[in-house]
Amino acid sequence: MAAIGLMFAFTAAIFSTAARDSGNLIGTVVLASVALLLAVAVGLGSVPYLVRRVEARRVRDALDFEVTRAGVLYALVVMLIGIAALNTGNNLLYIIVATMLAAIIVSGLASAVCLGSLELEVKIPDHIFAGTEVPATVCVRSLRRWIPALSISAIPIEKKIKRTRWQWDATTFPVPPWRPVGQQWLQLPDRKLRRVAVGNPSGVFHESAYFPLIPPGAGMEASVKLNFRRRGCYQERFSLSTRFPFAFLVKTRRAALSREVLVYPELTNSQEAIELLPVLTGQFEAHMRGIGSDLYRIREYFPEDPARQVDWKATAKSGSLKVREFAREDERRLRIVFDNPTLGAIQSPAYERMVSLTASLVWKLAQEGVLLSFVSQDCESFGDTFGILRYLATVAPKSAPSVLETLSASTDYSVVFTVHKRGTIPAGAWASSYFVFIE
Repeated sequence: MAAIGLMFAFTAAIFSTAARDSGNLIGTVVLASVALLLAVAVGLGSVPYLVRRVEARRVRDALDFEVTRAGVLYALVVMLIGIAALNTGNNLLYIIVATMLAAIIVSGLASAVCLGSLELEVKIPDHIFAGTEVPATVCVRSLRRWIPALSISAIPIEKKIKRTRWQWDATTFPVPPWRPVGQQWLQLPDRKLRRVAVGNPSGVFHESAYFPLIPPGAGMEASVKLNFRRRGCYQERFSLSTRFPFAFLVKTRRAALSREVLVYPELTNSQEAIELLPVLTGQFEAHMRGIGSDLYRIREYFPEDPARQVDWKATAKSGSLKVREFAREDERRLRIVFDNPTLGAIQSPAYERMVSLTASLVWKLAQEGVLLSFVSQDCESFGDTFGILRYLATVAPKSAPSVLETLSASTDYSVVFTVHKRGTIPAGAWASSYFVFIE
């Protein structure tokens, strides 16, 4: 129907030209108006329908390209030769212009063919912490049987174009300027004009992996570094691009990861975490002293102590009976209590610090062999370190009562992370708990 409508519009346009040549003004206006109305009707009626019938992915892939500097120079040369051909009427120049325009079309088609049947896979470790570089493997596989893919690059989804702009920065002008800093007489306000970079990429993939040749039915791999800046779930997107064959255009096709990536909170090395561990370790060991293989301390002998625990070397040295006291290995347990605050009770940077500090403590104590349990408003876990980290990766402030109101009694020593004030903590909880107050 669109083709028939355009054919009638074209016929009416031809007859309008004939009517103009014969001097029929009314016929010219009528036929030209009919041709215009038919073309508009076809455009409004057929084109949207056809666009809806085309897959959005194919349209996006077909139009996602970028002209390179070489392509811009090439287009300028084509324009100059085309102008020269129009001015001189030289057939050889027309042939050259047609050949150069055909090279642009061939470049677009060849790049589309190269990207047509490629699969992208990114192999990432199972356990990832925010703020650390993660080694990953980018694998590009060709599904064709006969045609290889040439000059393929796996790049970030952001356009890696470094833009700069002019910006005025506030500064001072010292009087006199030749005197050293701190000995000038005056510091006059001044402005300095400089160029700054804008538009930094925000994704996790900032490198590129280049594959000169991917044989048909085979795959190529390259190692890259990923950097997840924040905790949470990621469905990162990548791009496959090529400049083949003439580098006039950069053809790009987007590809997403086959699975979501869960990123754990950042492991902090702040002064607060460094100071917390020794204090916590001391109180923890004092709470769990007993029978085991790790020496806790040497103390005076009591009548109820068994004779096998007497330390004869320390007894001979001091002149009085001394007894060894050990830490109980079967009770190296610790309970982490995450009192998730309500929405608006704490600023976002402080909340992220609370989550990061909790995850750091969980990870470091788990590495030391401590059996951990975890309690929060909507999560309870025992001995599952990665389960605790998965919860902390997606936790957010929640409008719920404090976990301290419903916290059950336990023989395990507890570390409580809370935003409550010190005066609001029940007195009985201080004996077997260590509180970390986040402000």
